[in-house]
Amino acid sequence: MSFDVTVYTTTLITLLVIMDPPGQIPLFLSLVGQRSPEYRRRAAWQAPLVSLLVISVFAVGGKAILTYLHIGIPALQGAGGLLLLLVALQLLTGLGNAGTPTAADDVNVALVPLGTPLLAGPGAIAAVIVGVSSVDAGSGGYVAIAAAIVSVHLVVMLVLRYSTALIRVLGIGGITLLAKIAGLLLAAIAVQLIADSVMGFVAEGS
Repeated sequence: MSFDVTVYTTTLITLLVIMDPPGQIPLFLSLVGQRSPEYRRRAAWQAPLVSLLVISVFAVGGKAILTYLHIGIPALQGAGGLLLLLVALQLLTGLGNAGTPTAADDVNVALVPLGTPLLAGPGAIAAVIVGVSSVDAGSGGYVAIAAAIVSVHLVVMLVLRYSTALIRVLGIGGITLLAKIAGLLLAAIAVQLIADSVMGFVAEGS
């Protein structure tokens, strides 16, 4: 069984575009900027690890899982959009993001929303399911897709790990401003996901 370089390259580029590691930096910093250095370093590898596990599960049995639960990609998009909208409202209003600890500070943001649905979102899950479905068994395509999934998460981990150095430059005021900007961007992403979900349901019904 040979390694399919074309499948690897196509899957890697697709996931890099969808997951957008540089675009995750302001969201990552806004969520962990006021936490301890140890927490930030841990979140930098926990979030990609969670995303890797989620995407791997869907790569192996995504179609079967969605079929069994009667869940379509539009439903995933809608759920992800609503979840991101809640996080965006927290960032914009400052709830759970202030300097004094609140109940929200106990939540591991590396799991939600960083690991999923920001990294392992509906777009990445759908791309992996389609990619796995389109390769021939025994062609080396499965190995190539697996390698691409691991590679893109290594890139994400490196980007998040070294983005924490920006915190010393930005300071508390910069992180607060970044949180407001990230909240606005996140709200736009959430609304787009919800809109895509509605369009998907309409397309399925037509």
